[in-house]
Amino acid sequence: QEQLKESGGGLVQPGGSLRLSCTASGSISRVNIQAWYRQGPGKQRELVASIYDGGTTNYADSVLGRFTISRDSDKNTVYLQMTDLKPEDTAVYYCHWMGKAVDYWGLGTQVTVSS
Repeated sequence: QEQLKESGGGLVQPGGSLRLSCTASGSISRVNIQAWYRQGPGKQRELVASIYDGGTTNYADSVLGRFTISRDSDKNTVYLQMTDLKPEDTAVYYCHWMGKAVDYWGLGTQVTVSS
């Protein structure tokens, strides 16, 4: 059954902003890392941003300074705030939560940056 669901994708002009959300439903085991990946047309899936259970965050060089990952533990939701979007950010964005013996993926949400 679906356990992670992404939302917030859409069509945006270059320079615009979007906020993606990833919400867990059902029974989710403890996770240590929550991350966003993306897969652009004809490209391999790549890590965009991650947040560890202690709060440490990491970003791909291509999004550093433009994207921010955060979470609301009470809502069991992770966010990806994206600003100054570029056409090369066009991709399907997936959330991925990992724990000691668990590995959850969402189905993805499409982000298209185009004028």
